[in-house]
Amino acid sequence: MTESDAFQQLNQGYNAVFRPNQLSLGIVVPIETYTHSPVPTMDRHLERAKLVEDLGFAALWIRDVPFNVPSFGDAGQPFDPFVYLGMLATVTNRVALCTGSIILPLRHPAHVAKAAATADVLSGGRLILGVASGDRPDEYPALNVSFSERDVRFRESFAYIRQMSQDWPRFDNAFGAPRVPMDMLPKPTGGKIPMLVTGSSRQTQDWIATHSDGWMTYPRNTAMQANVINEFRRRVADAGQPPKPIMQPLHIDLVADDDARPQPIHLGMRLGINVLRAYLKSIEAIGVNHVGINLRFNQADTEATLERLATEILPAFD
Repeated sequence: MTESDAFQQLNQGYNAVFRPNQLSLGIVVPIETYTHSPVPTMDRHLERAKLVEDLGFAALWIRDVPFNVPSFGDAGQPFDPFVYLGMLATVTNRVALCTGSIILPLRHPAHVAKAAATADVLSGGRLILGVASGDRPDEYPALNVSFSERDVRFRESFAYIRQMSQDWPRFDNAFGAPRVPMDMLPKPTGGKIPMLVTGSSRQTQDWIATHSDGWMTYPRNTAMQANVINEFRRRVADAGQPPKPIMQPLHIDLVADDDARPQPIHLGMRLGINVLRAYLKSIEAIGVNHVGINLRFNQADTEATLERLATEILPAFD
């Protein structure tokens, strides 16, 4: 690795999860199977979070799902993400704590900035803040927010959060304009909150390449994903920015046959562990830096699956 390949050093979590030319693995909460209901049980959720850390995974990913909307079909973890981050910070010591993703248009950015900085400080610098514009139109009327204007609200919110990391900021923004001497505390451990943009969030690729600290994209076939990654890297370089990491989620259903060929499931695959390892190696080779594994559709015992992944997959990515 040359100096020009290096990612920014932002905080403990970001620095540990994102390594140039290497793949790390995290686990998406809820850490359980819930195929027959949109609402997980959250059974043993804190014990499983500790297990994820103890087994050596790099990150825990939690989601922001304000309402259980039946048409969407997935309530995510039912807890408020920032309150839950605080709880996870108390039961873990090393694993990065990540959001995938906070829906910026539905929250005031002052509250997001305060909550994110608090979670970052209380966890010892382990927060990675994934953010998105939101894709569930039914939630917007409940908060009296325009779904069609979420692209503008996303950009304004993003800028507001960035500026609140500064000392005594003064700026004009659609969400508010602090003009008298006032400051927001605490400040993020690394000087700013690492912020990853999910999908397009209704922004241009050039905007994401310029403003984000990394990009969360969706699974694609490997050849197509390679083209998408190369295009993002080109735009980052053209914007005069340092290299930025790329992560993707992956739903898996890990079967007993180690060599079972992949069968498609929602945002992922049903497959054997040897095939999973080969797939992860193939996307590491094209530049994916992190994968958040989701066990929602996994039919095997959750703890046993985590143990198998730690024993048979993690060593390939040290």
